[in-house]
Amino acid sequence: MTPTSTSDPPAASTMMIGELARRSGTSVKALRRYEGMGLIYTAGRSPGGYRLFDQDALWCLQVIGNLRGLGLTVAEIRELAGVYLTRPDQPIGPRLAERLRGVRVRLDARIAELQQMRQRIDEFEASHQAELGCHGQADFRAGDPTFRSRSRVRPATAGA
Repeated sequence: MTPTSTSDPPAASTMMIGELARRSGTSVKALRRYEGMGLIYTAGRSPGGYRLFDQDALWCLQVIGNLRGLGLTVAEIRELAGVYLTRPDQPIGPRLAERLRGVRVRLDARIAELQQMRQRIDEFEASHQAELGCHGQADFRAGDPTFRSRSRVRPATAGA
C-alpha cells in the first residue's frame, strides 16, 4: 500500500513471497496480484532481485482480508487504498461507509434472488410431489420424449 522502500537495507525480519503466503494463508498468485496493484507494503528487494516483505505486509493482508470479509471487491479496496495513500489529509471513513452502502445494496439484491429461487423450489416440490416422493409409478421419464419412444419399441424375442 506504499511505494517500495529501496533506500533501506532489508531487515532481518523480511520474507520472500512464499513465506508471506504461508504466514498469511494467502496464495502466491493473490499476493502477486495485490502487490502489483500496490495493496501490499514491500520492504525492497533481495540481492537476487526477489521482492521482500515484512510485518507491514501482513498488516496490509489483514486489512484486505477484513474488507473482503465485509463484501468489498478488490477493485473497491484498490480505490480506497489509492485515496488512503495519496490523500492523507482526507479521512477514509466516509469513503469506506459509501462502499459499505454499496455492498449492502448488492447483498439485498442477492438475498432477493435467493428468496426467489427458494420460492421456485417450493413451487416445484409442490407440483411434483409424486415424482419426488417415488409414490407409485410417478417418474420424470413420463415427460421425456426420447424415453417414451424407446419404451414403445419392444425388444426382439429370441428365435423370432
